[in-house]
Amino acid sequence: MTLTVALAMLAGLVLMAVVVHGAWTARREQPRLPQMAPGVEAAPRMEPTLAGQHEPDLGESRPLPTVMPRRQARVDALIDAIATIMPEAPITGELALQHLPGSRRAGTKPFHIEGLNAETGDWELPRAGQRYGEFQAGLQMANRHGAVNEIEYSEFVQKVEAFAEALSAAVDFPDMLDAVARARELDSFASQHDAQLTAILRANSIAWSVGYIQQAAGRHGFVPGSVPGRLVLPGAEEGAPPVLILAFDPQVALSEDPGHAALRELSLSLDVPQTLESAEPFAAWQHCARRLADDLDATLVDDQANPITLHAFAAIGHELDRLYRALESRDLAAGSPAARRLFS
Repeated sequence: MTLTVALAMLAGLVLMAVVVHGAWTARREQPRLPQMAPGVEAAPRMEPTLAGQHEPDLGESRPLPTVMPRRQARVDALIDAIATIMPEAPITGELALQHLPGSRRAGTKPFHIEGLNAETGDWELPRAGQRYGEFQAGLQMANRHGAVNEIEYSEFVQKVEAFAEALSAAVDFPDMLDAVARARELDSFASQHDAQLTAILRANSIAWSVGYIQQAAGRHGFVPGSVPGRLVLPGAEEGAPPVLILAFDPQVALSEDPGHAALRELSLSLDVPQTLESAEPFAAWQHCARRLADDLDATLVDDQANPITLHAFAAIGHELDRLYRALESRDLAAGSPAARRLFS
C-alpha cells in the first residue's frame, strides 16, 4: 500500500510538472501586448503612414523634432557630370516643363535639369511663369548601385539631346570617357567610406506583439514608417531621411492579427551618411539601442551574433569620427545634399 501511494504521488508530481512546463512554454510563446491605462480601450489597427504625419499616442512619447523645410536636390559638380544647354532665346518655364524627359533616370542613375532664371539669376528646377536663358543637366556619377557606365551615360545623352532639340538649343556634354573615369574614382571613395550601423535586439524570454513594440518605441520618438514592418525616428528636416529605422518581419505587420503575432527579433539601423553629424545620430542610435533592450528585455548583438558591449560602442564611435572627417575632406559631409544623393 505504501509503495502504491508513493507511486501515485510521484505520478501526480510528474503530471503537475508537465502541466506547469506546458503553461510556462505557452506563456513564453504568447507575445507581450501593449499595456493599456485603466478605462482606456485598445486603439484600432493603424495602417503604416509616412513619417512625420500625425500618429496615435503610443504611450509616454517624446516630442518629435521640429520639422524644417528641405531644399530640393540640385545639380552639383561634386557628384554630377554636367551638360550645358544654350537656347537661342530665353525659354518659358511652361515650354521647358512640357519637354522635360518623362523619366529623369539613366539606368540606375538619376539626373536633374535646372534652368538659370532670367530675372533672379538663380539656378532652379523649371517653374511655370518664369523665363530661363540657360539650362544644365547633371547626371549623378555614382550611388550605392555603383559608378555610371557607358550605357547609362549614352542614355543620359539621348534624353538630354531630345530636350535640347525641342528647345532649339545647343548642348555641350562632358567627354564620356572622362565622366566614366571620374565616376569610378568617386564610387571607389564612396564604397570605402559608406557606413550603415545595425544593432539586433533578440528577445531573452517572452516574445513581443507589434503593438507592444510600437508602444515601447513610441516612448523614444519612433513613428510608423511608410513600409510595413518599420518604425522610424524622423529627421529634423521635412522630407529628410529618418535618423533611425527600427525594423521587423514585414509579414508579421501584414498578418490578419498583427497584435498577437509573435516577434523575437528587431533591427535598429543608422545610415550614417544621411544625417548631419551635429544631430548626434550615433548617440541616438546607442541610446535607443540600450534603452529598447532594457524596455523589451532583449540582448543586443551584431550581425555575427556577438554581444554589443559598451566597449564595442566606444570602438564604433571612434571609427565613426574618422569616417566623418574623411567625408568632410571631400566636401561630402554626412547629411549634406550631395552625401545623401551619393549614398542612396
